[in-house]
Amino acid sequence: MDKDTRQTVADGGSGSGSEDGRARGRQRLMAEGLTLAYDRRTVAEELSVTIPDHSFTVIVGPNACGKSTLLRALSRMLKPVAGSVLLDGQAIGAMPAKKVARTLGLLPQSSIAPDGITVADLVARGRYPHQGLLRQWSETDERIVDESMAATGVAELADRYVDELSGGQRQRVWIAMAIAQQTPLLLLDEPTTYLDIQHQIDVLDLCAQLHEEQGRTLVAVLHDLNHAARYATHLIAMRGGEVVAEGRRGRGHGGAGGAGLRAAVPGDRRPGDGDAAGHPGRPPVPYGTGRGAFAAGGRGERVLRGVSLAAGARWGAMSRTRAACAVAAGRAARPRA
Repeated sequence: MDKDTRQTVADGGSGSGSEDGRARGRQRLMAEGLTLAYDRRTVAEELSVTIPDHSFTVIVGPNACGKSTLLRALSRMLKPVAGSVLLDGQAIGAMPAKKVARTLGLLPQSSIAPDGITVADLVARGRYPHQGLLRQWSETDERIVDESMAATGVAELADRYVDELSGGQRQRVWIAMAIAQQTPLLLLDEPTTYLDIQHQIDVLDLCAQLHEEQGRTLVAVLHDLNHAARYATHLIAMRGGEVVAEGRRGRGHGGAGGAGLRAAVPGDRRPGDGDAAGHPGRPPVPYGTGRGAFAAGGRGERVLRGVSLAAGARWGAMSRTRAACAVAAGRAARPRA
């Protein structure tokens, strides 16, 4: 992808909406004072978050804490009872659907494909927001669909029916469709669901590539704290329907934030230590700014400890499994700098 194309993806085109949002000094996507509920059951109240531009933001927390509900609100799939979600400084609920779809893509937790649709046709639907009376299907659209399928490893399945595929294959097809949409903001709700450990790493590496090389802003809900520490540039921790800690990952090797996160992952091996097969890990991850300090004994640490009670015990086994899968695939897992 050339420089001009990367700039277009990162900026969301030349529309006035993004310019207006930046002129107000706002980040492109934010929520203010949200109350979220399903029927009469309230999930979150007075919830406010800001997604840093060009970040890979990961939301973590225990089950039923409101992670996916927040993501649904940010993507306009769930209408808030109170408060607002702002996209480029505008209330997302008042924006035309096609305009939102050209700016913000979503991979939901559970997706259902139409009966009798092939992989290529489903991925091609990611290009729908870019079609119009004056812009019909083009060679560029075809190329983007092919590239998206190749990037997610489903090109050889192009002519297969989606309902014939395994759960992991279907998940990669849905990810390919989200990539083909080519939005500057991409929201992913548990993108590693149904995937084996090697494909989990492949998918998250692909997400990191979209963030690092194309400047896209990604927001993902992940359950695995090891993956969150490895890939996130910004972390949001939730519990009981509220954001209790958030912070930006630093580059340093120490600090109270790093100690807090490392203390939250029990066991002999932690993110940054390297794995049992000798693969280098990421540096210790300091999260030291924002609400609810990640310092040892802080509220953020307690939330992370609740997320990762089993993570430390699984870390060595997971690393050995990754190493075995990498050897079987004829390559080593790509180290993240």
